[in-house]
Amino acid sequence: MQLRADLHCHSYFSADGVSPPEELIRAARRKGLNVLALTDHNSCAGIEYLESKGLLRADGAPVDGFLVIPAQEISTREGHLLALGLRLPDLHGISAAEAVSLIRSQGGLSIAPHPFDYFRAGIRSRTLDTLPIDAIEVFNAAATLRRSNRQALRYAKERGLPMVAASDAHEADAIGTAYVIVDAEEFSVAGVLAAIRKGLVKREEHYIKAQAAFRKTWNNVFRFRHHRVSASSTKTE
Repeated sequence: MQLRADLHCHSYFSADGVSPPEELIRAARRKGLNVLALTDHNSCAGIEYLESKGLLRADGAPVDGFLVIPAQEISTREGHLLALGLRLPDLHGISAAEAVSLIRSQGGLSIAPHPFDYFRAGIRSRTLDTLPIDAIEVFNAAATLRRSNRQALRYAKERGLPMVAASDAHEADAIGTAYVIVDAEEFSVAGVLAAIRKGLVKREEHYIKAQAAFRKTWNNVFRFRHHRVSASSTKTE
């Protein structure tokens, strides 16, 4: 069966996200998707939240025809790494090699997102060359420079790795800007991951609008500034 999946998106459980997780699901459904990987930064709090709302099942099956894949975007020492299909604690600062090993040991899928976008903590090739990752994000809808996507595509082809596209949405409206069509044998987390490992994916690639890109940058700056101010206030109290 063919499943339409956005494998990289953020809710307000990420410092730079703005939408609640259930709003991401509603937006994905409206756009004809039936799979979403919630990849909040260094947190699976959004996954726990969705499970508490009955919108995600622990056994990896869909809820009312929609599948949420538990996931996380890990800030490793060398750059960002997507971990799909498992729940992890905050691993901020772990090495990329350790992260990939941990993901593999737990049956998850490791994907290098925006790997050559150095403005957004992409993992550089000297590290990527050493990592047994499962796939490369060759199209990121929010790429700072489009040439980074082209470079990722060339790299994935050279290594013969499965290639995916994703929105990297930080607000609901951007969900599904880019996504993959997965030819899975089973409508489940395990089924989607198995199909990606085999490279049974087609990509739909579109860039987010300039206004959305600006809002993403603004939200990121504002939230991190707010975090710094809050931390400073706490220290002085």
